[in-house]
Amino acid sequence: MPDHKIDPNKWIDLYSDYLFNYTITRVSDREIAQDLVQETFLAGLKSMKNFKGEASERTWLISILKRKIIDHYRKINSNKGKAEVRINYNDAESEGDWLEERVADPFDKTAEDTLQNNELGDAIHNCLGKLPQKQADVFKMKTILNYETEVICNELGITASNLWVIIHRARTAMADCLKTNWF
Repeated sequence: MPDHKIDPNKWIDLYSDYLFNYTITRVSDREIAQDLVQETFLAGLKSMKNFKGEASERTWLISILKRKIIDHYRKINSNKGKAEVRINYNDAESEGDWLEERVADPFDKTAEDTLQNNELGDAIHNCLGKLPQKQADVFKMKTILNYETEVICNELGITASNLWVIIHRARTAMADCLKTNWF
């Protein structure tokens, strides 16, 4: 039987950079990202007894962090807490994975990977900041957080066709901005 012990004393050293980079691409605010990572560690400490070892410690912390990010967006949306959000944790075909695929695995880092990872995170953050607010919100909700179209439309009070126009414009602007500022 495998040992399912986790060591929270090592979490900051092992996972804080990865969790922060993961979060900053989703919330685009350093203070909020730091708060969400801290909340994740606290929630992990409180629920350590529930860790079954079915996933790695990092994957378990990411699943907690994803819920914290969802809660953050629920709080700032007009229909607070009413949206039901579905996240595919390991769905390789979902939109938005292109961001995750470019984030280096912290266990397989070289100095160049670390530099590129930081540069990409900064470029994404800067490009999101250049989008009009509604485009940035729709882009984050659809592409990064994988919200369903219906949930986004209900949360923002827009039609599905309007959402697709906004997301197309946001993706085009992000691609152009990243091409100029990162590639």
